[in-house]
Amino acid sequence: MHILLIFALAVLFPATHILNGWLFDFASINDHVSLIYLPAFLRLFNLLVLGPLFGTIATILGGLILMTQFNDPLGLSLLNIVCSSTGPLIAVLCFKLYMKRQPALNSLNDLAGLTLIYCLCNSLIHHVTWVLIDQSQVLELTQVFWMFLGDLNGALLGAYLMKAIIDYLEKKGINFSDPSQPRN
Repeated sequence: MHILLIFALAVLFPATHILNGWLFDFASINDHVSLIYLPAFLRLFNLLVLGPLFGTIATILGGLILMTQFNDPLGLSLLNIVCSSTGPLIAVLCFKLYMKRQPALNSLNDLAGLTLIYCLCNSLIHHVTWVLIDQSQVLELTQVFWMFLGDLNGALLGAYLMKAIIDYLEKKGINFSDPSQPRN
C-alpha cells in the first residue's frame, strides 16, 4: 500500500506543478519562483502522511518526474530536488524539537507554524545552493523573499484545504484527532 501511495504522490507533484503554472501564470517570477506555488504544500504533505523516509522518497520521485519539464542542466535539477526534499525534513525536525511532539494534522496552528518554518527553510536552502553554483546570485536576495512568499501562499492554501477535508471527514465519522504518527 505504501508503494502505491508513494507513486501516486510522486505523480501528483509534477501534475500539481503543471496545473499551478497554468492557473497562476500571472504570478510567476521565473521558471523556479512563483508568488503562488501549490506544490510547496505537497512536499510537507508527503512527510506528514508518509513519514520522513517514504515522504522524502515521494518528493524525490516527483522531482525526478518534474525534471523532464525543465531544460536545466542535470546537476542543477538534481540539486533543486535535494533542496526541495531537505526543506520539509528540516521543518518537521525543528517542529518536533521545539514542540516536543508530532504536528497535529487537524490543527491549523500546527500546520501554519510548520508551513512558516518550511517556507523559510526551503527558500534559504535553494538560494544558498544557487549562490554556491553561481556567485552572481548573491545579489538576488529578493528571490529568497519571493520564493518564501510563493511557497507560503501555496502551502497555506494546501494546508487550509487539507484542514477543510479533514473536518469534513471527521463529520462523516473518520477520526483524525490524534497527532500524526508516521510509521517510519
